[in-house]
Amino acid sequence: MTSVVPGATRNTRQRAQVLGLLEATDGFRSAQQLHASLRDGGAQVGLTTVYRTLQLLADAGEVDQMRLPDGEQLYRRCGGSRHHHHLVCRECGRAIEVEGPAVERWAQAQAVAHGFVDVDHTIEIVGTCADCAAR
Repeated sequence: MTSVVPGATRNTRQRAQVLGLLEATDGFRSAQQLHASLRDGGAQVGLTTVYRTLQLLADAGEVDQMRLPDGEQLYRRCGGSRHHHHLVCRECGRAIEVEGPAVERWAQAQAVAHGFVDVDHTIEIVGTCADCAAR
């Protein structure tokens, strides 16, 4: 289900292509990986457009972002708008959305204890999925 990107001045064909690819992708992907897939599929889209579109989608809350230890930013279209975390396979990139009520309580308690307000957090649990571990 491709949607309109709030805050975008217009929904271009390229934006629709990026969003469509994200909806068909099961894991987190980099802008470069998404760009290569689009180009391989015959799309006429530049890497700058892919980056710009991903930022618009992230700002609108339509995609989740994850930063790797080396600083690379990854993106994934998530199923719902509720707050959640991810289990991510370090081999294949597959991501599973998980909830963490204990983490939410801990984060809120830490914020209160240190006088922080308007707190947000992101937690990614990285491991190897069963399929990759079996190989």
